[in-house]
Amino acid sequence: MSSFLELPPISRRSLLSGLGATAALVLLHPFSARAAGNQAHLRLMETTDIHVNVFPYDYYADKPNDTMGLSRTGTIIDSIRAEATNSLLIDNGDVLQGNPMGDYMAYQHGMKDGDVHPVIKAMNTLGYEVGTLGNHEFNYGLDFMFKVLAGANFPFVCANLTKGQLAADPKDDELFFKPYLILEKTIKDGSGKSTPIKIGFIGFVPPQIMLWDIKNLEGKAQTRDIVEAAKAWVPVMKEEGADIIIALSHSGIDGSGPSDKMENASLYVAGVDGIDAIFTGHQHLVFPGPKSWDGIKNADPVKGTLQGKPAVMAGFWGSHLGLIDLLLEKDGNSWKIVDFTSEARPIYHRDDKKKVIADVRDKKEIVAAATTEHEATLAYVRTPVGKTSAPLYSYFALVADDPSVQIVSQAQSWYIKEMLKETKYKDLPVLSAAAPFKCGGRNGADYYTDVPAGDIAIKNVADLYLYPNTVQAVVINGAQVKNWLEMSAAMFNQVQPGAKDADLLNASFPSFNFDVIDGVTYQIDLSQPRRFDDTGKIANADAHRIQNLQFDGKPIDDTQKFVVVSNNYRAGGGGNFPEIAADKVVYVAPDTNRDVIVRYVHDQGTINPTADGNWTFKPMPGTTVLFESAPKAKDFLSEVKTVKIEDAGEGTEGFHKFRLVL
Repeated sequence: MSSFLELPPISRRSLLSGLGATAALVLLHPFSARAAGNQAHLRLMETTDIHVNVFPYDYYADKPNDTMGLSRTGTIIDSIRAEATNSLLIDNGDVLQGNPMGDYMAYQHGMKDGDVHPVIKAMNTLGYEVGTLGNHEFNYGLDFMFKVLAGANFPFVCANLTKGQLAADPKDDELFFKPYLILEKTIKDGSGKSTPIKIGFIGFVPPQIMLWDIKNLEGKAQTRDIVEAAKAWVPVMKEEGADIIIALSHSGIDGSGPSDKMENASLYVAGVDGIDAIFTGHQHLVFPGPKSWDGIKNADPVKGTLQGKPAVMAGFWGSHLGLIDLLLEKDGNSWKIVDFTSEARPIYHRDDKKKVIADVRDKKEIVAAATTEHEATLAYVRTPVGKTSAPLYSYFALVADDPSVQIVSQAQSWYIKEMLKETKYKDLPVLSAAAPFKCGGRNGADYYTDVPAGDIAIKNVADLYLYPNTVQAVVINGAQVKNWLEMSAAMFNQVQPGAKDADLLNASFPSFNFDVIDGVTYQIDLSQPRRFDDTGKIANADAHRIQNLQFDGKPIDDTQKFVVVSNNYRAGGGGNFPEIAADKVVYVAPDTNRDVIVRYVHDQGTINPTADGNWTFKPMPGTTVLFESAPKAKDFLSEVKTVKIEDAGEGTEGFHKFRLVL
């Protein structure tokens, strides 16, 4: 058995906050405690964006990770059920794809009719009442999806996925799933009396699946606008006697205003008359929660409401359980909501040093259900899935065009060209921005990428791309491309011409902000000061470190439009790059950069990450600079062709010094 089960002792604090393992520790929710004879407390629990993370294990890094895992979420489900008189568990989509276990089951296992997928096995142990679809359910095709979902002990609903062309009236659409489910349940009121209630659930998937999975869905399916579908079906649910209606919206929260076939439409779904509460997902965020939601009108991230109605988004990968607690009151023959609370409860916390502390252990039934597939997945990620024709290393990533960055750019460009080929941006030239992540620095002399030429395994992707970012693309002009690079060039100290062994690297500038843009060529003039300060404001108006910037062999046109593919951090304004922000984003991918690299390796068979030398330093005769890297970097000196690097002797704290001849 792998070490993900080996946890330190759980503290009393953790038990109280997450486990509730004994009756003495269980505290009833105030609604259960105070409900009168004509009132009842109903707790609704949500998982969302599990992405096949059954276990608290990062298959890319090949090590345990206490921030994830349905086996952990399952444990807090038990304690949270115990806090309420009446409770129901739902899932809000994206369960079938997202980590190597999902790929293993789709590509290697060869599921047969009657087989039960490990994530479904795990979910079947927890007693779900209903689920809806996420966009990633379609990544392996419709046949695979239906085969997997057939193993679930609970139904799925989706009101905006059709088998063919959209009908004039949404209620006439030929749907793949029932649009809604009305559960007839018996709940206990405040006096302990059992009484019936009808709870309606309606589900929605992002319409963008028709773009993201066009290969799997073209000619087979179609999607309708989420809000349009809600407005059509909710009145029908009311007519059928639903006392309360819950939206299962695999769609995020966007306050920019409603638009046709909006991807993140949950705020506007909440505004549909008749919907009483809404579960959201897709964005991999937490609601109610902090800063992410500031400034969105009609979204209250403290109380946990959208349009005044209770709402929750429960993180991702099992990191949280979403809770909506309703105090219901009998109104004649039906029920109405008289009070509510919303919460996203985590499975872990961080101590003062930001170290992750697990709050719960694994639920043994889930571990038992999927251990066979977990062990098979470990073997899978440790098995070669392609080859690299050259070594992938980052020892010189801050001083020369680098193979570990090159392969990320190649994968990103390959992906975005496919994604945009049917859009209005299809004819724009594509550039790719990528940065080195593992470059020593504060993380020490062992903190470098080093994958030898030859076989490459899925877990090696963690060496190439450390973070679970998602792919995003912006459209900007040539002048903005240059400013992007000017900001990136703050990686370096200013160097006086003729200096001998000057210190090259700006220690305060993080390597993940040193973007290299592939698709253009350029030089960096170290004799000039940085143009922008850390906030992206001009510090030296006359400074232009970026020289000889060319596209297609000619000086770049400041007005020409480009698609630049990067990640959600950079495209959303991370790093304070001038004019690069969410208003420039034209494509938000459903896929992580890691997954894109894996797909690229699968597609190519053998990757060629040899750096193409599209950037270098402007020559400064008689000038040398020093930088540090790992001692092992000496073995790769002959691999670097675009600059002259010399061994400069032993460095400090395990590093080695190198000299760059400018």
